[in-house]
Amino acid sequence: MLEKLQPLEAEYQQLERQLADPAVFTNPSEYQRMSKRYADMGHLVSTIRQYKEALAHLEEARELQFDPELGEMAQADIARLEPRIHELEAELELLLLPKDPLDEKNVIVEIRAGTGGEEAALFAAELRDMLIRYAQNHGYKTEILDTSYTDLGGVSKVSFEVTGAGAYGFLKYEAGVHRVQRVPATETQGRIHTSTATVAVMPEAEEVDVQLDPADLEITVSRASGPGGQGVNTTDSAVQVLHKPTGMIVSCMESRSQIKNKEKALSILRSRLLEIRRAEEAARRREDRLAQIGAGERSEKIRTYNFPQSRVTDHRIGWTTHDLEGVLSGNLTKLHEALRKADQERQLEALSTPEATSSRSA
Repeated sequence: MLEKLQPLEAEYQQLERQLADPAVFTNPSEYQRMSKRYADMGHLVSTIRQYKEALAHLEEARELQFDPELGEMAQADIARLEPRIHELEAELELLLLPKDPLDEKNVIVEIRAGTGGEEAALFAAELRDMLIRYAQNHGYKTEILDTSYTDLGGVSKVSFEVTGAGAYGFLKYEAGVHRVQRVPATETQGRIHTSTATVAVMPEAEEVDVQLDPADLEITVSRASGPGGQGVNTTDSAVQVLHKPTGMIVSCMESRSQIKNKEKALSILRSRLLEIRRAEEAARRREDRLAQIGAGERSEKIRTYNFPQSRVTDHRIGWTTHDLEGVLSGNLTKLHEALRKADQERQLEALSTPEATSSRSA
């Protein structure tokens, strides 16, 4: 373990020295890269130092355990330090797991009403508000890209962008089918209905990730409609992009600027194409036990929101809370921590299998 940790601590110390050098400010992008790496390593290095300190104290205690005067105290230290070292080793194993490089990307979230008609559309709007609040409460910027409204104020589909460091890793566990059980506002006999909405969470693809051939695109513009404001509705700012090879259609009309709407529509298209590529790769390795929890199976029912019992249940890990109002207000932190921990434990379990061990040693 110490052999793995030493280079990481040395890297952290090197970054510390470099960031203290005024010359680093002459290259803003390099300064930003080093600052982020330094911040990301902070908890890891703190844990490494706690681990090394505990090992040193344990070694000292073992040397003193047979001392006539200090032996009893040394044995008490051994009894305290040994389980603490095991805890730190387990924490370090988690911290050393490889990170998904896509986790750092901005993200595009698409929500579509599923079964349930108007009630599903109202639920989709609530999910939109929940995720936007959650992101904004943690310092992320959000921007609505496209919305299709229904008569009662719901949304048949909505897409929005979340920007900031680690946005995809922050929201990726929301991908899947969300189910709501409640008495709809349109129900006259008080019966509980079940409706669904699907959430797609896609890392925002850049041009370097997905190349678009202009010959494959058919771009049309039109006058925006819906509650976008008078300025939007009187200009030809809405943009629709048809991707001919896949038949995929993307539209964006939220901005008054046709250029900006076109850029956003192309960004959504690239992200969808990247998601298709990732889904194909995931299908090829479906038996791989390293697959993350809720990695984006759009048919996977991940969570139920039960209004009569004020209960939210995440089916992937059996997590339940009766704070339905808090969850819908964007309080998802505890749930995401539990999902992340379960995901890490699954990765550790996979890495400990004979197949994984032999492949790493090969």
